[in-house]
Amino acid sequence: MKGKIITLMCATALLSSCHIYKAYDRPEDITTDGLYRDTALVNPTAANDTANFGNVPWREVFTDPQLQAYIEQALTNNADQRTALLNVESAKASLMSARLAYLPQLALSPQGTLTNWNKGEVTAATYNVPVSASWQIDLFGQILNPKRAAQVSLKQAKFNQQAVQTQLIASTANIYYTLLMLDRQLQITENTADVLKDYVETMEAMYEFGNVNSAAIEQSRSAYAQVVASLSDLRQSLTETENAFCLILNEPAHAIERGTLEAQVLPSEFSVGVPLQLLSNRPDVKAAEMALAACYYNTNSARAAFYPQITLTGTAGWTNNSGAGIVNPGKLLANLIGSLTQPLFYRGANIARLRQAKAQEEQAKIGFQTALLNAGNEVSNALALYQNTEAKVKSRTIQVNSARKAAEDTKELFNLGTSTYLEVLTAQQSYLSAQLSEVTDTFDQMQAVINLYQALGGGRE
Repeated sequence: MKGKIITLMCATALLSSCHIYKAYDRPEDITTDGLYRDTALVNPTAANDTANFGNVPWREVFTDPQLQAYIEQALTNNADQRTALLNVESAKASLMSARLAYLPQLALSPQGTLTNWNKGEVTAATYNVPVSASWQIDLFGQILNPKRAAQVSLKQAKFNQQAVQTQLIASTANIYYTLLMLDRQLQITENTADVLKDYVETMEAMYEFGNVNSAAIEQSRSAYAQVVASLSDLRQSLTETENAFCLILNEPAHAIERGTLEAQVLPSEFSVGVPLQLLSNRPDVKAAEMALAACYYNTNSARAAFYPQITLTGTAGWTNNSGAGIVNPGKLLANLIGSLTQPLFYRGANIARLRQAKAQEEQAKIGFQTALLNAGNEVSNALALYQNTEAKVKSRTIQVNSARKAAEDTKELFNLGTSTYLEVLTAQQSYLSAQLSEVTDTFDQMQAVINLYQALGGGRE
């Protein structure tokens, strides 16, 4: 009769617990369409293209040999990267622990006694070697869901490590190109300082002959000193940027060997692929979804706590008293009945745990949707930045050419006596400003390529 009751209870519980066995499926209300806009800004076919700039190996994007060596070094030594890899190993160990829960648990408790009587003349030795075994029958997902949660947590750790890697590659490239930009700006400023120094000497000579007044000399000296002062700022920026670069490499601060800005070649045509590809290419988005999946299985585990936990147990042993195996079948039934009734005494705690798990699952769902929107936003911003800097670079080239010609012409006119010293200084300052802005625009365009590559999940493999 008891067996029939237990069978009926198990059958009823199984029918009502089908949901706790269901594997994670992405919620239907998660938006994956229209994640980014203006894909036609760079490539008219990009919106419908299944190719993706993010799938290009990073060595094909960043072709500078020195930069490639630094990226390799960062991937090996960077503290964040190494920590992320250790998190993967930790998740692997957690998964192994969850899988071992399916195996029976064995315990060996050997015991022995020595008995003396008749003032130690007689000694009797007895021993008992009991072996106990327990095996939880996973009828209600108490083991399955934690194992699934551990599986997706391992995936999440791997995706987080990939996200760290994409960020590390992009940061290394960005700082490297920042150094090249500052090098070029320093070179331009030094050249301008040389020109202004010659101009000051010319003005001083002209003053000796009474051709200019003292105001002209002081104005030229002021302009020269201003440019020289900016050199110190640029050198300080270079030092700080080099130190930041060393930090990424996990090294003490030192000088960084590098190429030139003019020698850099980056891709100029891109395909961003269809929005749905962000789900498969962005490791941070995939990590966010795995966090949602882990919470889903944790919710299932909380539901499973309402159902009986069925455990089969048995004991056997050897003793010199009987010489035979000892089995206790009565304990098997006692343990089975006890586990069927156990959840009833924890219903309040289980309800609270389920509510907490549901709230965490909803939070993870919001986090996943936010990760998707952020990814689309980053792609849109990178595309717009590239488009706008591309147009600005063309206009800036015209400005630089005109400013250079104006500086040359005003200097010639000044030598001929048909232009003032203020016009010469203004022309030189305008030319310097245009050149520095041109370098900044070039860097912004390079940064847009890096940002787009990272936004599309580039460098994850």
